[in-house]
Amino acid sequence: MTTLIHEKLKTLLDEHHAVYRVIEHEAEGRTEFITKIRGNRIEQAVKSMVVQVRMSKKENLYALANVPGDCRVDFNGIKSHFGADSVAMAHRDKAEALTGCAIGSIPPFSFNENLILLADPMIKENDEVVFNAGSLERSIFMKMEDYFRIAKPQMVSIALRGS
Repeated sequence: MTTLIHEKLKTLLDEHHAVYRVIEHEAEGRTEFITKIRGNRIEQAVKSMVVQVRMSKKENLYALANVPGDCRVDFNGIKSHFGADSVAMAHRDKAEALTGCAIGSIPPFSFNENLILLADPMIKENDEVVFNAGSLERSIFMKMEDYFRIAKPQMVSIALRGS
């Protein structure tokens, strides 16, 4: 499952002539730990989380919320963006089905038309971003401009710094 997404991601980046590098490392999906393993600054990491956006009792949307590694997702920001009734983390099984990845290995790209891609503008504070690349054992470092050019996420203020 995750190998497929890793290969799809590399193919996409190659097709768009992205500047990136893949590194292999011990399996880890938690931002605060993988950052130390990879040797990057935590704020240049991109955390990707699937959220359920409840538009009404009968209608749900799903979004992949991408925020800097030193931030948490602002559910109220997502709720406001969509004019939704509520927003919460998606159930693990649903998140993995929508992304094709294990939790902790989800890259900040959507390969599923039922998964809306969101990114907080604070990600742009870095020249280079890094993220787990469809695998707990592989990460990609890439130019921030290439990420936004290729992924084309909706830019939404959805990140909160601090506790």
